[in-house]
Amino acid sequence: MSVKVGVLALQGDVREHLEALEASGTSAISVRRERELEQVDGLVIPGGESTTISKLLGMFDLFEPIQARLKDGMPAFGSCAGMILLASEVLDTRDDAVNFGAIDMTVRRNAFGRQVDSFEQDLDFVGLDSPLRAVFIRAPWVERVGSGVEVLARDSGGHIVAVRHGNVMATAFHPEVTSDHRVHGLFARLVQTA
Repeated sequence: MSVKVGVLALQGDVREHLEALEASGTSAISVRRERELEQVDGLVIPGGESTTISKLLGMFDLFEPIQARLKDGMPAFGSCAGMILLASEVLDTRDDAVNFGAIDMTVRRNAFGRQVDSFEQDLDFVGLDSPLRAVFIRAPWVERVGSGVEVLARDSGGHIVAVRHGNVMATAFHPEVTSDHRVHGLFARLVQTA
């Protein structure tokens, strides 16, 4: 079955996600308008700056259409800022920031520190047969998960850095900036089975 995955193209690592999806054998398009959202079977919300993406969602009239598709079961994958936008609760954010509430979890923005505190680490990731190199850039972490939320990975300090709830998955790190496209492959299979 052929599926098409959209990458929210308002700000952040759009090109990198498009390339990773294509390398995983998945057809991918940029999504900036509701008509483009209507064409996709799943959506990637990229890393970037979560409060900026939050504002742009309103400016491009995309918040409500994406939220409606998520409630209808559309698969989604968020990396870094995308994880923040998919969370039900966000700590250390602006009062006017919006999030989709698609995963019952509490996320802390910039939990690992500023840009200069960025780092890489090998992680064991549920569903992958060998460790995954993870790149953390001003990354969040998950402080609480609700029932039904599966923890896919933890960092060396025990912080939750990847989760899945039904058709929605999220990582605190940026799998799109490495040459390892297995996380995108997992998401593509999730979209195909949804």
